[in-house]
Amino acid sequence: MKVLLRNPRRELDVDGPVRVDTLLRRLEINRESVLVIRSGELVPGDAELGDDDVIEIRPVISGGA
Repeated sequence: MKVLLRNPRRELDVDGPVRVDTLLRRLEINRESVLVIRSGELVPGDAELGDDDVIEIRPVISGGA
């Protein structure tokens, strides 16, 4: 699968299938600090990602007044 990371911007190829939480653990990314997106939709941590998927991992941004 293709994994697109933001901040810093990079692209990785990862063998699937793999669960979201397992992928993030392998990449040493805190699940609480990112959004995982597949085909424009958020993906839960227990979802299975396929070898042909394109996944985007975006950092969560919060704040405001």
